[in-house]
Amino acid sequence: MTQAKPSKSARKREQLDLQELGEKLIALTDAELDAMSLQENLLTAVRGAAQMKSHGALRRQKQLIGKLMRHADAAPIRKGLEAIGTSERQSKQAFLSAERWRDRLIDGGVGELDAFETQTCHQDKELRSLLRELAITVNDRTEKSLRRQIFRHVHSILAG
Repeated sequence: MTQAKPSKSARKREQLDLQELGEKLIALTDAELDAMSLQENLLTAVRGAAQMKSHGALRRQKQLIGKLMRHADAAPIRKGLEAIGTSERQSKQAFLSAERWRDRLIDGGVGELDAFETQTCHQDKELRSLLRELAITVNDRTEKSLRRQIFRHVHSILAG
């Protein structure tokens, strides 16, 4: 039995899928690209596309990337992009969690600080001091500064 050749539409969909996958590489940093261990010509094309400003030139470069992707193994690239996406989601989640805790700590005071310390299993005298200082401040500028410091402190504990 001979296997049926894929239709022209199926081949076109596959090529467009590979081009979209290659276009996602353009947004990555140099360190992330290096970790992907791409073929040298594909890596050069992706880095070149990241530098382009002209719409037409960028469109042609994306087509070239799509053509080069046909000869590359797409599975490790997909896996690498998925891993990067997962770390970005975790980073965003930690940021949002730090914002929520900052607001809870500022609004709730010592009771919320105890809950935060219980959840994170981390007792911190500096955070307690910042919250006390925020409670007695009257200057708007100082209050904003203390809120930022509390956020950074909470974020470092949660990311930690």
